[in-house]
Amino acid sequence: MHCITPLSKMEAMSRWVLHVDMDQFLAAVELLRRPELVGRPVAVGGRGDPTERAVVSTASYEARELGVRSGMPLKVAVRKAPDAVFLPVDFPVYEAASEQVMQTLRAVPGAVVEVLGWDEAFVGLDSEDPQAAAHAIQDAVLAATRLHCSVGIGDTKVRAKIATDFGKPQGTFRLTRDNWFEVMGERPTTDLWGIGNRIGARLASLGIQSVQDLAEAPEPDLVTAFGPATGPHLGRLGRGAGSNHVDDTPWIARAHGHEMTYQEDLTERAQIETALADLSRQVSQDMYAEGRACARVHLKVRFAPFFTVTRVRKLSEPTFDPAVIAATALTLLDALDDHRPVRLLGVRGEMVPPEGGYEPPRTHGRRGAP
Repeated sequence: MHCITPLSKMEAMSRWVLHVDMDQFLAAVELLRRPELVGRPVAVGGRGDPTERAVVSTASYEARELGVRSGMPLKVAVRKAPDAVFLPVDFPVYEAASEQVMQTLRAVPGAVVEVLGWDEAFVGLDSEDPQAAAHAIQDAVLAATRLHCSVGIGDTKVRAKIATDFGKPQGTFRLTRDNWFEVMGERPTTDLWGIGNRIGARLASLGIQSVQDLAEAPEPDLVTAFGPATGPHLGRLGRGAGSNHVDDTPWIARAHGHEMTYQEDLTERAQIETALADLSRQVSQDMYAEGRACARVHLKVRFAPFFTVTRVRKLSEPTFDPAVIAATALTLLDALDDHRPVRLLGVRGEMVPPEGGYEPPRTHGRRGAP
């Protein structure tokens, strides 16, 4: 579908934000390799074995129609879609496809590209016809990769990001201050980018149910409920307000981590020590490649059946030594004094800052919050 809004004189050569989001990205990449699966329900996740402990990374639209969603355990997904094809995750293939997409976006004349993840990016453009620019981007990406994308067009990042869902799949949609409340006003606050069920429930307890309610909420009330930073931020989200500055500064990692869900619970001390050593070795290798040592060790542990705890400890001095990282993680685990079987372990190494420190935080956050 395409939503075409006539240009006004005010829009001529304005600064626009386009949010480019690949449609069913991982599944679409797999379908290029397996064209015989086109039209069938497909789920990508784990090792592709729905009897194992793993979650769906991406589901094809056919699988979504059957109730399969990203983050859903494969065991649940196969009950919802018993005839679906389950495929293993293939990181190198997706990374290569993603890089091809981003290179295509960077080749757009005058474009500034801010990568948000494998399958999405903001594109900043000065354009008198953002609709035509969006269609040109879709054509260029399809020609270069044989993959389809949807494009949200906005006068802020928030509006562009939200607009994309209205254009999916393979379409475009424009969301600006002129049609913001017409499109979003009666929708629940959880339809806003960055507001999840927890924040939505807290807003609802204050009588704030819709986007319009949030936009009209007195700022002092939001500050009282959520604090001096988050409160006003939520109010701006309700109005779709925010920055239209697209930042192409390369992202610098603050940490590297690895985690593993075990097909059989770990019950023996030796199993846990071996698992933490393996994870710490991978983390150390990642940090060594980055050239910045570990300053803090984060532990994540999920006890059976599904109780998750995280802990962190600062090291006395930065290190690349995986043995030190593993020993610190084990100390954090021992301090919990919890002897239930372990379903998942994760180790994350927070690195020393780069020379000159980190860039100021972007207005949206890399996990999806604006």
